[in-house]
Amino acid sequence: MAREATQETFAAAWADGGLVVDVREADEYAAGHVPGARLMPLRTVPVRCDELPADRRVYVICAGGNRSRTAAEWMNSRGIDAYSVAGGTGAWARAGHPITAGHHEHAA
Repeated sequence: MAREATQETFAAAWADGGLVVDVREADEYAAGHVPGARLMPLRTVPVRCDELPADRRVYVICAGGNRSRTAAEWMNSRGIDAYSVAGGTGAWARAGHPITAGHHEHAA
């Protein structure tokens, strides 16, 4: 089972420059994402895990938490210190945290 980070824990890590991986599809990401999040759609995670650092915690986010749990489990099985963000981008936005729209340099 994937480890989960609360919205509060995630917000503190994000404010500190934490690594965020968004596993939604590109159109969902473009519609609105956590600023600085790196796009890595769920279907690409198995072949792209080697792009992630093994020595740094990774916060995995999706719309509501289901895809991020799946991705975090996969990453953890590959030695990556990954946590699924509880409630996903939806909970992040509802809490009044910033959202960025469009494709940005962090998109992969």
